[in-house]
Amino acid sequence: MAETPPVANAPAKPSLFPKLFVSGLVASVIVAETFIFFFMVPSADDVAALAEARLIDKVEKKMEKTGEEKINDPEAIKEFALGTYGIVFTPPGSDRNYRVEFRLFGTVKDKNEKELERLYAERQGRFHHRMMLEVRNATMDELSENQLGLIQRRILATSNDILGADDPILLGVGFNDYQLIEE
Repeated sequence: MAETPPVANAPAKPSLFPKLFVSGLVASVIVAETFIFFFMVPSADDVAALAEARLIDKVEKKMEKTGEEKINDPEAIKEFALGTYGIVFTPPGSDRNYRVEFRLFGTVKDKNEKELERLYAERQGRFHHRMMLEVRNATMDELSENQLGLIQRRILATSNDILGADDPILLGVGFNDYQLIEE
């Protein structure tokens, strides 16, 4: 049998260099982008701090231009004194007298405070009379310390009714120095 001579012009195996070069280039681009993302792009906290600093600077410059000392927020909630009460009453079904003492306050938005002052000054007598009736008609459970929420809701509804504004002007009511004393 005759042997075939080796082929002299056989193609050589392709080189791995171009594949390694392209792979290395892609990997270096990915590593560079990751480095830029983690070390060059600011975090959310940094962006928030920068935005807050810019806002503060803007407000301070505006205050300097207008000469304002303080910026009033019309939606801010304020307390408004609604009087001091000392009411003696006899609860239904009891033969003992009790005295309730408290200072009443209401919460109001800053933008409505002047209107509340005007309405309260006009209707202060009616307001005090209705508060006296509310307390005298309340049960002992409603006047006990742990049940004040019931009487507070009634007083709030009565207060807004007496003040007669188009929308309820008082947001809530509360008691300072509340005492229920048996006489």
